[in-house]
Amino acid sequence: MSNHEIANPQLGGVEVHGMTRASFILRGTLAAGAVYGLGSVAPFVSQAFAAGGGDAEILNFALTLEYLEADFYTVKGRQVGLSGQARAYASQFSAEESEHVTALTAAIKQLGGTPVKKPTFVFPTSDEKSFLALASTLENTGVGAYNGAGPSIKDKKVLAAAGSIVQIEARHAAAIDLLIGKSPTPNQGFDRPIEQAKVLTAVKPLIKA
Repeated sequence: MSNHEIANPQLGGVEVHGMTRASFILRGTLAAGAVYGLGSVAPFVSQAFAAGGGDAEILNFALTLEYLEADFYTVKGRQVGLSGQARAYASQFSAEESEHVTALTAAIKQLGGTPVKKPTFVFPTSDEKSFLALASTLENTGVGAYNGAGPSIKDKKVLAAAGSIVQIEARHAAAIDLLIGKSPTPNQGFDRPIEQAKVLTAVKPLIKA
């Protein structure tokens, strides 16, 4: 499958190097979004946690996602030479994603779990334009991932915390989309999910351990 045949080729170029189940699911999430678009992310994540695993496992997946976003803004944002509003957003969002990392780490420990270690990441961006395009895709992917994981969360306090974080992710996505001239609400009120079986079949060859 070539880059011209997938919905988000820049998302397909993001690399996550880690051996944990959370890293594996995140790679699958990115692959799902790359192949079928962001509407495929929530069904993929929902299916990944359908067999159970507990709230700590779900939060470790969220933590891995937040590691990715924080690293993207903090490290890649400095490398590509951002300016103006893009630079201001990267600085602000970096701090907020780092706060999410801290909060999720504490929540996992409170549940008796062990927070996953931070993976290493590779982002296919080289300038401000490609950075902002990927920022939009990553933030919208994050929203879909949280929405997909939400139904599997059992503890109401954990669900409330995840709901609070996903609202910030959505605001990040909207701010970036407006900055690059995209509609912050392209789906007219509701995200359109894609059938789980179709997504899982498509992304399986792209998920590497």
